Amino acid sequence: MAKASITLFAISSVSTRFSLLRRSESLKLSAPSARLAVPMAMATSAKKVAPAVIVGGGRVGRALQEMGSGDDLLVKGGESVPVSFEGPILVCTRNDDLDAVLEATPQSRWKDLVFFQNGMMEPWFESKGLGETDQVLAYFAVSKLGEPPVDGITDTNPEGLTAAYGKWASEVAARLQSGGLSCKVLDKEAFQKQMLEKLIWICAFMLVGARHPGASVGMVEKEYRDEVSRLIQELAAAAAAEKGLTFEDNMVERLCAYSRAVAHFPTAVKEFKWRNGWFYSLSEKAIAEGKPDPCELHTQWLRELKVI
Repeated sequence: MAKASITLFAISSVSTRFSLLRRSESLKLSAPSARLAVPMAMATSAKKVAPAVIVGGGRVGRALQEMGSGDDLLVKGGESVPVSFEGPILVCTRNDDLDAVLEATPQSRWKDLVFFQNGMMEPWFESKGLGETDQVLAYFAVSKLGEPPVDGITDTNPEGLTAAYGKWASEVAARLQSGGLSCKVLDKEAFQKQMLEKLIWICAFMLVGARHPGASVGMVEKEYRDEVSRLIQELAAAAAAEKGLTFEDNMVERLCAYSRAVAHFPTAVKEFKWRNGWFYSLSEKAIAEGKPDPCELHTQWLRELKVI
C-alpha cells in the first residue's frame, strides 16, 4: 500500500529498482483440506536452504536472502539472471516490472521462475507462454529493510495463510520456515482457490475503503461490514462461475479475520490491471454478450470513484 508504515506483501508488491490474490454469507481465504496441503515440518529450519536467485532487492527480496544459507544470488535492476546458477528464481518485484524481469531471464531458465506477486497473474502467464509456473501467496509483513518478517496468521487460520505451488514449492516452503514463517505446499486446484480468495480480499476491501476516504482496512471490516460482505459475495460468485470451481464455506468470515490482522493498513484502488481489472473484464465480457453484469455492484462503485 502506498505510504503504509509496514509493507505487507499480501497487499502490495515490494519496491525495487527495476525499470524494469456462491452468493452466500457462507462463501471458504481457502483453508484447503489436509489431503491438499502438504505439511512442512518446522524441522526444515535446521536444513541447509537450497540456493536461489532472488530478483528484487527490496524488503521482501532481502528478507528471503536472509533466510538462505549464504549461497543466494541477488539480482537488482539492470542485471541479468545467469544461465549457470541452478535452483529457483524468486521474483520479488512490482507486477509492472515483470516484463523487464522476463527479458532479463534466459528463456531456458523460465521454468525455474517463482512469482511472489499479488493479483490475477494468469492472463500475463498465458500471454508469455509460462503455463503452469510456480507461485507463492505471501502473507507476511516486513516493516523495513533488514528487519525480520512477521507471519500473517489470523484467528480463523492460526496455521498461517502463506502457500506455495509448483516445481520449487517445497524448497520455497523450507526457506520461509527457516525464517520462522508458515508455508503450505498446495496442489493446483487448492492454490487457485486460495489465490482467488486473496484477490477477492484486496479488490473488495480496497474498493469499499476508497468509498470512505481515510478508512483503514480495520475500519472497513468494523464499520462497513455490510458493504464489504455484499461485494465479497458478488466477486466470489463471479470468480466461481468463471473458473468453474466451488469455494469453501465462510469466506466472508475468513477475509474479515485477515483484515483484523492488518487493521491499520490504508485502502486505495491500485494496480487496476492486476486486481479489480480482472473482475471488470468479466463484466465487460458479459455485457458484450447481452448478459447481466455478474459484478454489478463492483462496476457501480468503480464508476462512482471514476476508476472506469
